[in-house]
Amino acid sequence: MPSDLLSRKSTHFVLWRPLLGMAAPALVIGRFQFGNPPTLADSKRLPLKPVSGVTGLWHIAATDCGMTDGTVYHYWFEVESTNPDRPGGAILCTDPTAWTVDWRLIPPPLKVPFDDEDRQPAGVVLFSSDKLQPCDPGGEHMDTGQDMPSPALPPNNQLVIYELPTAWARAGTGDSGIGTGSFQDVLALVQTDAIGANFSDLAVTAAGNSYLRDLGVNSLELLPPADSFFKRDWGYDTAHYLAPDSELGQPEGYSWPTANRDLSRLVGACHANKIRFFVDMVMAFSRNEPYQHVAFDPFCIDDANDHMSDPDAQTSRSTPSNPQPRDGFGSTLFRYTRALTSAFYDPETGSDQPNMIPARQHMYTQLARWMSDFRIDGIRMDSVENVANWDFVGGFKNRARAAWEARWKAAGLEGSGDDRFLVVGEELTVPMALLTQGRLDGLWNDHFRVLVRAAVFGTNAADEGEPTFEWTVRKAIDCRILGFTDGTQAVNYITSHDVEGKARERLFTSFTKYAGFAAVDAIRRIKLAFACLLTAVGVPMILAGEEFGDLHTRFDVNGNVSQDGGKQVAPVHFDLLDGSDPLPNLRQDLLAYVSRLVKLRTSCFALGVNDTSFLHTDFNDGKRVLVWQRGPGPDGSLVVVVANFSDWGTTPAQDGQYVVANWPGGRNWTEVTQQREVPGEWAGREPLFPWEAKVYLSPTP
Repeated sequence: MPSDLLSRKSTHFVLWRPLLGMAAPALVIGRFQFGNPPTLADSKRLPLKPVSGVTGLWHIAATDCGMTDGTVYHYWFEVESTNPDRPGGAILCTDPTAWTVDWRLIPPPLKVPFDDEDRQPAGVVLFSSDKLQPCDPGGEHMDTGQDMPSPALPPNNQLVIYELPTAWARAGTGDSGIGTGSFQDVLALVQTDAIGANFSDLAVTAAGNSYLRDLGVNSLELLPPADSFFKRDWGYDTAHYLAPDSELGQPEGYSWPTANRDLSRLVGACHANKIRFFVDMVMAFSRNEPYQHVAFDPFCIDDANDHMSDPDAQTSRSTPSNPQPRDGFGSTLFRYTRALTSAFYDPETGSDQPNMIPARQHMYTQLARWMSDFRIDGIRMDSVENVANWDFVGGFKNRARAAWEARWKAAGLEGSGDDRFLVVGEELTVPMALLTQGRLDGLWNDHFRVLVRAAVFGTNAADEGEPTFEWTVRKAIDCRILGFTDGTQAVNYITSHDVEGKARERLFTSFTKYAGFAAVDAIRRIKLAFACLLTAVGVPMILAGEEFGDLHTRFDVNGNVSQDGGKQVAPVHFDLLDGSDPLPNLRQDLLAYVSRLVKLRTSCFALGVNDTSFLHTDFNDGKRVLVWQRGPGPDGSLVVVVANFSDWGTTPAQDGQYVVANWPGGRNWTEVTQQREVPGEWAGREPLFPWEAKVYLSPTP
C-alpha cells in the first residue's frame, strides 16, 4: 500500500506534525554507549526544517547528519510538548514511526512538569550507502527470505486460530512464577529445530518439537506484538506502532533486543509450516505514544467523560438517549472523527489534503509497515466500540485487503487471494451492521462463548435470553441463526484472553474452583465444549492452554479473576504438560482429543461449508442429546456429531446402544475422537456416555 512518509524515511529523518505555531523540532542523534546506565555517545542536536510544498512535515537529510556509513544510530526528536497534563517545555520523544525502539536507552530523569512515564526510548536506525534502513540495535536485519503469499496457506473457511499471550508460567515456581515468552520462544513452538530462549526448559520449546504443528492449528494470533509501555503483561498498551515489541525481542541474557529479526523469522517459520500469522492491533488508545507530546489535540482526546459533546467522546454504541463515553482503560484515546480545519501533509499521498483526520493516517502508516515488512495474513482489531468510528474501521480493512491483493499479484499468483486474508473486529455486542456494511470481514462471536458454556453446564443460555436448551445448542452450532451469513464472518471461542469475570475464566477453573467438579468431570465437559467449537459453523479460536485444561493461579482478594487480579498477567502454564501437575495423564488425554478434532477441522471440506442440519434431538427421561450434520462438502464428505449434554448414558439393558433417527445411510464412518473405524450398520447405534460427544467422519458417499 502506498505510504509517502515511509518512502521519505529511506533518505530523511522525518517528523509529521499536523500542528502550527509550535517551536521547530530537532533531531538528537548519537551512538549507543554501554554503561551503567547506558548513554548516547557523540550526540548531536540538528534542527529539522519544514518540507517545501507541504504543511506540517519536517525533515533533515540523512547525508546532512554527519553519520558514518555502516553504523547503527540511536535518536529522538526534541519537541515542544503539547500534552495538556504536561504543558510547555521541550521533551525528547521517540520517532512516532520508528522501525525499532530500544528501552535500554531513555533520556535522563526529567524535571517538572514531566515525570518518569514521559521518558521515551530511543529509536534505532542503520545508515548505509546514504540510506536509512530498519535494523535492530546490533545491526541485525529483518529476515524475510523468499517469504511470499502462497496458495498453500489455509483459506479462511479452514482456519483454526491459536490465540497466544506471551506471558507464560515458569516451571517449578508455583503461583508467583511468571515470565515473558520472547519471539524466539514462540518460534520454538513452530519450528522443529528452534529452541526456546526464556523458556528453554519446557518440552514444548525443546529442539525436535513443533507444538503448534503437532496440535494441528494453522493460524497463530499473537496478542499485540507492537511495542508497549508496560512490561510483562499482554501488550494492550501500545506505545510505538511501527516497532515490534522490544521486550519480546530481548530474551534473558541478551545484551540488546533483536525484535525485527526475531519477529520476521517467526512469521517466515509460520508460513513455511503453512500457518497464517495474525496480528492483534490496539488502535482505540495507547500509552505514552509520541503524539501525546508531539501533537496531542489533533491526535488525542483527554478524558472522554469530561468532554461528552466532543465528536470523539462517545463509543459507537452510543445513542441520543444513552450516551456512552469511550473507555481508554487508563490509556489515552485517539481521535478518529474530528477533522483538521485546514489542509496538511497526508502521509499516504504526499500532498496537502483538507479535512484530514491525523490518527487515521497514522494507523494507515503502521498498517503499511506490518503488511510489507512482516507479511501478516490477518488482523484482529481490538475494542471496536472504543475505536468508535466505523468509517475508519472500514477504511483500515479496505487498505489491508488492497495491500494483501497487491502482495498476492506481486508473487505472480493467479486469481484472487481474497480467501487467505481476514480482518476481524472485537465488538462484544456483535453488531451485524459492521458486516452488512462491509466495514469488517468478521467479528468475534461472543455469543458462542455464552451459549456453549451454558450447554456444557447443562443449562439454557439465560444471559442470551434463550429460554430453551435445544436452541442454546442450535445457536452455538450454526451462527447463521444469530445473523451471520457465512462461517468466515464469525470467530467462535470457548475462552478468549479476556478471562475476567464469571463465565469468562479458563474452563478448568470454572468447573473445578467455582462449580466444584472433580478434575475428571471437568475434563469430560471440556472435551464436549471443544467438540462443539470445532464442528460449529464459524472460525474456531483456541486460547493457548485451553487445549490441555490450563488453570488460573492468580486471583484478586475475593478469589476471582479480575482486571487487577490475574487478567493481564494470567500466564500460560505449558509446564503442566511436563509432568509438574498431578493430572498429567488427564491433560495429555485432553490435548490428544483436541488435536484430533483440530486436524479434522483443518482438513475436512464438510466443516468448511455452511451446510448444517440437526438430525435428531432427545430430551426424554433426563436426556439432553442433540445430533447435527455438517456438509456435505464439495468432495461429498459428511460429519455427524452425537452430543450428550446430560448425566444420562446407555446401559447394558439397552444393549449398550443409542439409536439415532435419520442417520445418513450407505456410508462407512470413522469416529474421530477415538480414531475408530465404524461400519455403516453400526453408525448411529453405538453406546453414548454422560457428557460425551462422538464425532463421525465419512469422507465419501
